[in-house]
Amino acid sequence: MTFNPNNCRNESEVESKLIVSYLLPKLGYTPDTWHQEIAFGNIRLDFLSFATQVIPIVVETDSPMSVVMEAKHPKENLDRHLRKLHRYLTSLSIRYGLITNGKEIRIYARSADDIQLVFKCAGQDLETRIEEIIALIGRNTLKPIKNPDNLELEDSKINLVSPELVSEVAVQPDNSATAEPEPSQISEPEQIPENNPVKPQVKSDVTVPQKSQNTMKIIAVYHNKGGVGKTTTVVNLAAALSKKGNRVLVIDLDSQANTTFATGLVKFEDEEQDDLKDNNILQVLQSEEFFSIAEVARKSNFCNPEIDVVPSHIDLMQYETELNQLDFSRMILIHKLEEVEDKYDIVLIDTPPSLNFYARVALIAADYLIIPSDLKPFANQGLINVKDFIKKVNVFKKQIRKKPLEVLGVLSCKISTNSKFVQYSLPKRREAIPKRYGFEIMDSVIYERDDLAKCAEQFQIVGNMEIADPISVLDFKPDSIASQEFEMLALEVLEKIGKN
Repeated sequence: MTFNPNNCRNESEVESKLIVSYLLPKLGYTPDTWHQEIAFGNIRLDFLSFATQVIPIVVETDSPMSVVMEAKHPKENLDRHLRKLHRYLTSLSIRYGLITNGKEIRIYARSADDIQLVFKCAGQDLETRIEEIIALIGRNTLKPIKNPDNLELEDSKINLVSPELVSEVAVQPDNSATAEPEPSQISEPEQIPENNPVKPQVKSDVTVPQKSQNTMKIIAVYHNKGGVGKTTTVVNLAAALSKKGNRVLVIDLDSQANTTFATGLVKFEDEEQDDLKDNNILQVLQSEEFFSIAEVARKSNFCNPEIDVVPSHIDLMQYETELNQLDFSRMILIHKLEEVEDKYDIVLIDTPPSLNFYARVALIAADYLIIPSDLKPFANQGLINVKDFIKKVNVFKKQIRKKPLEVLGVLSCKISTNSKFVQYSLPKRREAIPKRYGFEIMDSVIYERDDLAKCAEQFQIVGNMEIADPISVLDFKPDSIASQEFEMLALEVLEKIGKN
């Protein structure tokens, strides 16, 4: 089988067409010696392969784990993911890491507490360079060694190159790594039937090192100007983060309940059938003792994997004054989120386009803030109000000994795809944000596209009723440009909040 990098249009195709169909077979790894989507605590590896298969998998310096393979989107810059690869190799004692976006293939080797580039080639050159890769990380080349930390990268065996170089690398097999392990070092391999079409499920058998408590990250998405793509950002970013292996909770704090609709929780036609009225974010905020996040949150099949959503309701409008007079009201969401901090990795809070109580509660509870903006005059002028609002919120956060809100940046959203606008006007508008308003501008841009509207308008017929059945753009059209934009946004967010 041959490989053509032009056939890889997204991350999924890099995984299936390059890693699964081409690399793993060429390197001699059979289905029983590699695993996909394997989790170690809060680390989730795309592919993990073994020179010698041992079950259960034990994470220690003498573990037999040999190669981790990470697939990225063809448009992704691999340099952005090296810190994460470094963490994988050093914390899990994995000897080699291969990272690729289809257009470029790199291999890094672990040396003590660092990693070094040992091979690099373009995807189009893979056919002519495959023997070098086999000599480096082929299954027959790698054998478990007594202590991978002592793996020496001698110039005579592996020519190290800097990430900036693209020149050819001559690689010879590391014959010093062929010593057989002592019997006490590994357990007996589990007998796996030949031609077994089902890969063994190893996740429950994994022994992981003691790790610190999960650090849940809370991100508010806020602008006091409406119509800037706030809800679209929240729901599709939630889907993209979920697909990256994160456990995601979405909280709708806007009385318009647009996020509640957009995640498919409104399954009724009129108020008589309303099953959200007595079990939504309003009850969470009204009660100190009852209506926990776990009780109120609902599963949403808006995307795959599913996310949890705390719905909103139109009733929030009439209770705002009452809630604002309660002593505990501004703190209640903080306390209730603390109760589920081990259940979720990321919480996204959709906020009302105002300077009201609900927006304040969201920003007080949040660690980070994303400010969606279409970069039009009124939205830009509104950033002055946003900046002042953040200052007031941070004064209160200081009083309760909570860290100030960290602004991830202004997200260019609902941007016209007109070529002249994109070429001439958009760069000027983006440059104006930090200069005029003091906010960073995020690298990601979400353009106004038909697919974003169509995926939100999906419905199903139940009896005589037409029920809204929206779907994320990443599930509606995984290969679309809109989907890729949210994948890139998710990667940028994860990088900025330290979850990459």
